[in-house]
Amino acid sequence: MRAVTWHGKRDVRVEDVPSPQILNPRDAIVRVSSTAICGSDLHLYNGVFPAMKSGDVLGHEFMGEVVAVGSAVTNLREGDRVVVPCVVACGSCFFCTGKLFSCCDNSNPNQLESEKLMGSPTAGMFGYSHLAGGYAGGQAELVRVPFADFGPIKVPQDIPDDQLLLLSDILPTAWMGAENCHVRRGDTVAVWGCGPVGQLAIRCLFLQGAERVIAIDNVPARLVLAAAAGAEAINFETQDVPDLLYEWTGGRGPDACLDAVGMEAHGTGALNVVDRVKQAVGMESDRPSVLREMIRCSRKGGNISILGVYAGNVDAFPMGVAFSKGLTFRMSQVHVHRYKTLLLDLVLEGKIDPSIVISHRYGLDEAADAYRMLNDKADSCTKIVLSARKLARSPELPPDARTVPDFASSLVA
Repeated sequence: MRAVTWHGKRDVRVEDVPSPQILNPRDAIVRVSSTAICGSDLHLYNGVFPAMKSGDVLGHEFMGEVVAVGSAVTNLREGDRVVVPCVVACGSCFFCTGKLFSCCDNSNPNQLESEKLMGSPTAGMFGYSHLAGGYAGGQAELVRVPFADFGPIKVPQDIPDDQLLLLSDILPTAWMGAENCHVRRGDTVAVWGCGPVGQLAIRCLFLQGAERVIAIDNVPARLVLAAAAGAEAINFETQDVPDLLYEWTGGRGPDACLDAVGMEAHGTGALNVVDRVKQAVGMESDRPSVLREMIRCSRKGGNISILGVYAGNVDAFPMGVAFSKGLTFRMSQVHVHRYKTLLLDLVLEGKIDPSIVISHRYGLDEAADAYRMLNDKADSCTKIVLSARKLARSPELPPDARTVPDFASSLVA
């Protein structure tokens, strides 16, 4: 089958790779109809996220048709249309039963490597390094889906992919980020980063009751899209963010601040230059300029919600300021499974349309060009969807795709 593979910094290729097989009775095989390039995929593309190996299949946002199921999968059958959560979760461990699905204890076969860097094992995740299990991703024609008796979201056949695809990651990420702001009626929330997650977070904040949302970015097209949702816009390259936030909130600061940027933040000033140099030479894994600014700008007793991906350590973190202000921090990889029913209903009821962030569509074979476009923010690019349907042929399952080998092999992602 054809798949998008990683071969180093800014080197992605579309290659023939072996088709997946069922390795465990709880597996399913999904034929991908649509898959997206996520902003967090760019951390892999730019070589700043660890534990990638040449040939890894990328992609964690995808949907398609079930074409094979293991013997323990009774909730799905061949022909079902599904959206697959980006996070792999077992549904039965301590964390899953507590609805902390991205902390699942059973879905990451590379727990020792993950624990060394992260302090404790993360859940598995499709197409996102061997720290997250080394699972082959969804930018492919076929994907093996572990724990398919728990994870995939069955969706109607008559709704376009574009309206459903982002249930796999960025819509629940945006909703969770808004929820972590603990919005009360009348609150003002500042959102750093107006890429796809930031755009959806703005809309989720209004749905959850925010009175004002202030959007911060340096890409004019993104600020226009944010304004279309009712947000007030600040361009951090031409305007002073802290001064405006304090001015617009009567000197108090926003009630909550939301980071939709993460480890490759573009800041201003000398400290940002230091961050970039340290990251480039491996002295610092993440650039925390957005975190610093949020702490500086938040009102006392405010909430800090972090959606952007961070991989390791940050320097010059103003912990004393955060302590003195009495700030509350909430952050996590997204617990997709917690929100899948709620958000599917909101989409079907027309209360939110995730497709508004999709700006470009390409065939899977055009992935290398698509990655370059998204990374360069060319042509007002916001979100790119790749379609496997545009390939000249359909993938064939190997003859033994439905067989289940010895159970021990299921531990290999």
